[in-house]
Amino acid sequence: MKVSKFTGSVVAIAISTVLSAQAADDRYIIQVDNSKKGIVKALAKQLGGDVKIDGNGFLAASFAGKDLESVKGLLNNPHIKVIEEDHRRMPLSVYNDDTGNPMTGQVTPYAVYQSQANQVNFNASAGMKVCVIDSGLDRSNPDFVWNNITGDNDSGTGNWDENGGPHGTHVAGTIGAADNNVGVVGMAPGVDMHIVKVFNADGWGYSSDLAYAADKCSNAGANIISMSLGGGGANSTEENAFKAFTESGGLVVAAAGNDGNNVRSYPAGYSSVMMIGANDADNNIADFSQFPSCTVTTGRGKKATTTTDETVCVEVTAGGVDTLSTYPAGGATSSALTADGIFFASSSMENSGSASGNTYFMGTAESIDSSANGKVCVIDRGNISFHDKVQNCENSGGVGAVIINNEAGMLYGTLGDTNATTIPAVGGAFEDRTALLAATSMDITIGTSDYGFMSGTSMATPAVSGVAALVWSNHNNCTGTDIRNALKATAEDAGAAGNDVYFGAGIVKAAAADAYLTANGCGDVVEPPVGDIALSANGYRSKGKNKVDLSWSGASTSDVDIYRNGSFYRNTANDGAYTDSFRTYGSYTYSVCDAGSANCSENVTVTF
Repeated sequence: MKVSKFTGSVVAIAISTVLSAQAADDRYIIQVDNSKKGIVKALAKQLGGDVKIDGNGFLAASFAGKDLESVKGLLNNPHIKVIEEDHRRMPLSVYNDDTGNPMTGQVTPYAVYQSQANQVNFNASAGMKVCVIDSGLDRSNPDFVWNNITGDNDSGTGNWDENGGPHGTHVAGTIGAADNNVGVVGMAPGVDMHIVKVFNADGWGYSSDLAYAADKCSNAGANIISMSLGGGGANSTEENAFKAFTESGGLVVAAAGNDGNNVRSYPAGYSSVMMIGANDADNNIADFSQFPSCTVTTGRGKKATTTTDETVCVEVTAGGVDTLSTYPAGGATSSALTADGIFFASSSMENSGSASGNTYFMGTAESIDSSANGKVCVIDRGNISFHDKVQNCENSGGVGAVIINNEAGMLYGTLGDTNATTIPAVGGAFEDRTALLAATSMDITIGTSDYGFMSGTSMATPAVSGVAALVWSNHNNCTGTDIRNALKATAEDAGAAGNDVYFGAGIVKAAAADAYLTANGCGDVVEPPVGDIALSANGYRSKGKNKVDLSWSGASTSDVDIYRNGSFYRNTANDGAYTDSFRTYGSYTYSVCDAGSANCSENVTVTF
């Protein structure tokens, strides 16, 4: 996980001295000509210094219990240029996961902060429900409000709440993991969810499965459909299913795809579905995030016309790189690394267990080094295999190993199929190298976990679905299209200025969307004229939906225009009756007008 983004020079050459009472960890940097370093190094050791780093033009050493002035007094040597504090450096990135172990305390994933979901309170009484079409949600994970979750099995997939692989459980956690002081927290903590398990044992399904699942979501009373899935080719059956859900007031969200090309994936590519791309913790686009064009060409030859349609390309993005979320219990392998008591991101490589001890820097660990005996080996990547590095550490008496990447980012890797080592080994990020080399002690743990990392537009999609539920819960008189438009209108512009194929409108922001809807309301208000048509409305609930039967008389045109909440809703035949159907709650005001005329009914309001 790219949690730490700090980069900088190992040595900052300065002419002035730094005055301070006492350096952190009693560590100091001693600047000295390389030709005289041996003399100064010997002097430092003679005076009780523990040399930590032998660098180019400097030494770093700790002097227990000594402040800066005391160390200067001890090291009164003409070869020394400067003695200054060896300051701690912490991870710096735009957004970070909370530090800590989700098995013992609650960790907020970086995407929650990035999307401002932590700045908006979820209204649990609003009746929001997210339907997750995926591989199921394993009931073994305790980080859910299970009384708020229902589900459906699909043909051949097994029970919706049993392990169908970690994907569906990971997705659901990003949407609605509970705020319960353990594990992770979702975008809309504790939101009602309905789970439709569509992936078979081989890990795939068909577009017909998705069309069928859309009906199950509708019957369950879902407001939002979230799909972290996709594939090539469009068909009208699947398209019509999601179009119907959207037209009845819902919101459908789907992943753009992970092939890093400009191919349009479906169902995300349908106009009725909001396509989601992925960004990382530093607001950069993920290199795997697909970016289909927003232009659509119809007709052929001289009759061909090209238009721009921002509903068939990426509309917004959210965090989808190294995303921490829920797994089936014990289904993830996790590592924990602390250095001098400070938590650092790490990746588990091999060998479960724990190791604690003082640190020893082995360079690239190309040979046995008895100085590593009883210590945690800190090793640079390069020259020989990961396995051989750890083997040399273990053969030197080392109790654990941390291998640091030699390029930006976290080191992910294994020790190979023929691993003969037994000590726990983890990967570290290049950005943390300076801090890890400077540490005097480390603790490493590798074990099973109910929480793990995944990357993909599959991870960004539930982030947007959860944000949509969060915002919508505070504006439940809106439609799904209103929420979709508000998320786009308030997204943080990233990449090229304005709407672009990678980010769409930008990175989704919950607090900004909430404020936007508070200021502007839902939809475009159009006040219909009042005439002499008589209208009555009867509201009721059926099969998980809110329904309103409209009845009218006095209209004179063959068709009539129906207005809902001040906005033109639809044109329909003048047969005296129409039934409206939706999933949202609140007050709904209707009027019926002769088509294209000023002859309209009085407003009639129904409240759910």
